[in-house]
Amino acid sequence: MLHIRSLAFNFVFYASLIFQMLFWSPYYFLSPRHRAWFVPKFWSRSSLWLYEKIAHTRSEITGQENLPEGSFILAPKHQSFWDAIAFFPFLKDPLYILKRELTWIPFFGWYVLKMRMIPVDRGSRSKALKAVSAATRAEMARNPRQLIIYPEGTRRAPGDVPNYKWGIVELYTQLGVPVVPVAHVAGLYWPRRKFLRFPGTIKARFLEPIPPGLDKEAFMSRLIAETEAACDALLIEAATAPNPPPMPPTAARRLKELGVSVP
Repeated sequence: MLHIRSLAFNFVFYASLIFQMLFWSPYYFLSPRHRAWFVPKFWSRSSLWLYEKIAHTRSEITGQENLPEGSFILAPKHQSFWDAIAFFPFLKDPLYILKRELTWIPFFGWYVLKMRMIPVDRGSRSKALKAVSAATRAEMARNPRQLIIYPEGTRRAPGDVPNYKWGIVELYTQLGVPVVPVAHVAGLYWPRRKFLRFPGTIKARFLEPIPPGLDKEAFMSRLIAETEAACDALLIEAATAPNPPPMPPTAARRLKELGVSVP
C-alpha cells in the first residue's frame, strides 16, 4: 500500500499543479498582485490536504506567533519539496530567489514573474549575491516582503552534518531585517530523490526571530545552534513516535550521537 499511495499522490500532486495553473489563470493574471496570491496559497494548502488524504501524512506547522510584522527573512531547513510549498501560505507577500531558467517555463514562469520573484544567474556567485541583495532591497522598499532563503542552499538529508552557506549572512547584514529560522524533519516523510511518501506527521516550527544588528559570526552561530537544536528535538520525536518513518543513515547516525536508540 505504501507504494500505491505514494504513486497515487505523486500523480495527483502534479496533475493538480497543472490543472490549477490553467484553471486559475484568468483570475490570477487579471487580478492585482495582492489578490492573485490567493491562487498559489490555495494550491499549497490543497496540495498538503491531498498529501494527508492520499499518503496519510499530516502537516503540523507551529510558531506563527514568532513571525514578525513587515519585512523579514525566513530561513527554513531544506530537505524535500515539502518545505518549498508548506510555508509561504503563512506569509503576507513572500519572495523567492530562483534560477533565471525557471522563468522561461510556460505558465510557471509567468506565474513567477507576476509575483516579482528574483531570478538569478548562478554563473558568478559574487555577482549573483550583489544582484540579489539589490533586488531584494528594492522589493522591500516598495512594500513589506518576506524573503524565503535556504541557508544550506541545496536539499540535505535529515540528521546530516550542517552545511550553512555564507550567503544568508551577507543578506542579513545588508538587508537589516530579522531572520526567522524554521526547523523540521520533512525529509523523513517526503525524501529527496525518492518517490515514496511515508505516513505520519511532519512537524515544523517557526523559531524566535533573530534580530538585526548582530555581527556576522554571532548571527551565524546563533542561526546554526538554534535551528539544529530544534531539528534534533523534532528528529527524536519522530524516531520515538509510534510507527516512525524509516531512518536514513544520516538520521540514524545523528540519533546515536544524541544518545537515542531506535529499532
